[in-house]
Amino acid sequence: MLRLIRGFEELALGLVRAKVIVGGVHPYIGQEAVAVGVCAALGPGDRLTSTHRGHGHVLARGVDPSRLLAELAGRVDGLNQGRGGSMHAADLSLGILGANGMVGAGAPIAVGAAWAAQQAGDGRVAVAFFGDGALNQGVLLEAFNLAAMWRLPVVFVCENNGYATTLPAATAVAGSALGRARAFGIPAVEVDGMDTEAVRAAAGQAVERARSGGGPGFLECRTYRFEAHHTMEHRMKLHYRAPEEVDSWRARDPLPRAAALIGEARRAALDEEVAAELAAAERFALASEHPDPAGALDHLYADGLRPRAGASG
Repeated sequence: MLRLIRGFEELALGLVRAKVIVGGVHPYIGQEAVAVGVCAALGPGDRLTSTHRGHGHVLARGVDPSRLLAELAGRVDGLNQGRGGSMHAADLSLGILGANGMVGAGAPIAVGAAWAAQQAGDGRVAVAFFGDGALNQGVLLEAFNLAAMWRLPVVFVCENNGYATTLPAATAVAGSALGRARAFGIPAVEVDGMDTEAVRAAAGQAVERARSGGGPGFLECRTYRFEAHHTMEHRMKLHYRAPEEVDSWRARDPLPRAAALIGEARRAALDEEVAAELAAAERFALASEHPDPAGALDHLYADGLRPRAGASG
């Protein structure tokens, strides 16, 4: 899965350069261990909410890369018929309640899903991914508060890659990420976000505690994005990270770290398998049709709804 996410993102970057994907993407390259480790700890009925940098999350949850790539390319065979694009991919059949272009906005949705699971008593857990840039968002803190007060089965996962776009987290966050959660009485731990097994172990503990009625948990995964915040950054020629800093994090790349655990032959076989799967995904996406402009207003407005009793039409 690590290799699939990395290869998918590299393929997506190529399609952005070729102008097949319009508007660009937020690459997940470097952060793969977080998505893979957390999603490996989830059960089939669990739910998650994602972010603007969400391809890794949805792939790790089991989305078909062909349909995700078609979605990025704005094609009718995409996950959401090409209408969601890179930042709004969703697949309710897999419990993916949507990536989200608004910083921190997935947290209250995950809390709502966790509340529904608690009411139903079905044992489901919800996970909310967000970045360090969301730590000062009021909606995230409100989500913490409700989750803690109602002891909801939700795990908050902060992917702290050190930057909110170009703003270093150290210059924007008073206190700490762990302190934010602990202020609400939420158990919080820091984990090496470049180590898949470490993330999986920490996520497994938090998920099982939530599932057994122990309430919410919080993981701060210290990670790093190797690429730009967004592909538009290359055109803007922004320089805010020293090359030495990037190189030092690249030396901790989670892929070779994981590959060392499985042996050369198995690694080569997986690389070949992933290459074939991504080639098929590209063929599928490029063969899919663009949406008919005549249907541009479809799905914008609800229909067939009845007003509540006592409400005026």
